[in-house]
Amino acid sequence: MSLTEARFHDLVDATQQNIEDVFDDSGLDVDLENSAGVLTVKFEGGTQLIFSRQEPLRQLWLAARSGGFHFDYDEENQCWACDSSDELLSEMLERFTVEQAGVELDFSEI
Repeated sequence: MSLTEARFHDLVDATQQNIEDVFDDSGLDVDLENSAGVLTVKFEGGTQLIFSRQEPLRQLWLAARSGGFHFDYDEENQCWACDSSDELLSEMLERFTVEQAGVELDFSEI
């Protein structure tokens, strides 16, 4: 069963808020901007993570230094999974944070 529009927006809003919370609690020097449903994380070295919602596809998209990734929500496992690799969003964020900021953060709760 596909996500309803309301459920999709609730999930993306909660996910983006959880991502912001992880960065806020980390003490890492990042700039966070959430505008019109797009969350941008700007790292000290100038790299960014950009999260955007793609409502027609019911996907969360992530742009990172290493490329662009599209995530579908897995209702059964209650997580976002990459549509091309099945890697979880939480795992990918942990890897990208190390690559782009040199810091390990725990995103397992998103």
